[in-house]
Amino acid sequence: MTSNRKKIAVVVPKYGLVGGGERFVLELTERLANVPGYEIHVFSNKWRSESDHITFHKIPIITFPKWLTSISFAYLANRKIAKMDFDLIHSHDRVFKADVVTLHSIPHRTWVSDIRQKRRLSLFDHGTSWTEQKMYTCSGCQMFLPVSNLVKIKLLETFKIDERKIRVIHPGVDIERFQSVNPYNRQEIRTAFGISESDLLILFVGMNFEVKGLDSLLSAIALLKSEYHNDQAKVLVVGKGNNKKYKALAHKLGIGKQLIFSGVRNDIERIYQAGDILVMLSKFDTFGMVVTEAMSASLPVIISDNVGAKDLVIQGENGFVVDREDIDMTSSKINLMLNKEKRLEMGKKAHKTALNNTWEKMALKVLNVYEALLV
Repeated sequence: MTSNRKKIAVVVPKYGLVGGGERFVLELTERLANVPGYEIHVFSNKWRSESDHITFHKIPIITFPKWLTSISFAYLANRKIAKMDFDLIHSHDRVFKADVVTLHSIPHRTWVSDIRQKRRLSLFDHGTSWTEQKMYTCSGCQMFLPVSNLVKIKLLETFKIDERKIRVIHPGVDIERFQSVNPYNRQEIRTAFGISESDLLILFVGMNFEVKGLDSLLSAIALLKSEYHNDQAKVLVVGKGNNKKYKALAHKLGIGKQLIFSGVRNDIERIYQAGDILVMLSKFDTFGMVVTEAMSASLPVIISDNVGAKDLVIQGENGFVVDREDIDMTSSKINLMLNKEKRLEMGKKAHKTALNNTWEKMALKVLNVYEALLV
């Protein structure tokens, strides 16, 4: 008896492992696997399964020489998929052929030259860019799904793609996890780090302190102290990085007592509940899922205009978008957040924004793309 279910091939090098992109793919694919009428197959090199409704296929990757990494995965994935009969191919990485491509990053050549500011491309960069160009110029690709308008803009600057084939679909957020309002969490965390209720607790969450803009944040806090004569703003850094470097910078700026490091935490939802605002002044971030997590926990956000999640920020309503180089501006926005009534009102609006960006709603948007293409 022939099945009427639509067979979907999902392509990603690592499934369900650490990373924002991997989290996106897992949250989306696990939900699609539970949709009646769909049969989901994941083509990956490594995976951590969450569902019994997904069939996994191992794709080897040639990592030596390094320049073959992207090329080998794309070639071997497409070759294996071609041996089976699929109704739709949805890739989350660089392949030679797909019907739908979710873009978690900007074009590689742009990343190397503009963000990393490398003057010369390595063989690995050339191989990755070549594979990527094959994908973007593939006549069979029917829809590109960048995770933010920032990614969309970079895509259109690099490749000639019909805008009608582009639809921005943001990552979702787990509302139930982050909206918990246990009053003991706030009190317990703040007490543990020596933070009083009268302090403004600014959260900085990230694993790359330099890229995420910790230096810019500390400069803004120093200006807040000197210009606005306020030393009640405390920065809690959550993540792993060069603590010694930034402790020295804070000491030099005269705000050593206002900087606290928590290290990597497994209870990040409790940290959000203890905080008052989130600040993320990244040099570049295709989206920044910590922004929607903080919003879900009813925290206003202050982010740089290089963070893709700025799509969700309404200036002065649920947060602020600032120029990361403009320390005066950042400091003035933090100063506004010292007003508790203003802060709480903005936090409520931030939470409403998060409610419209759940994983369920994101999955429905992708499902609608599938349905339109499978007619």
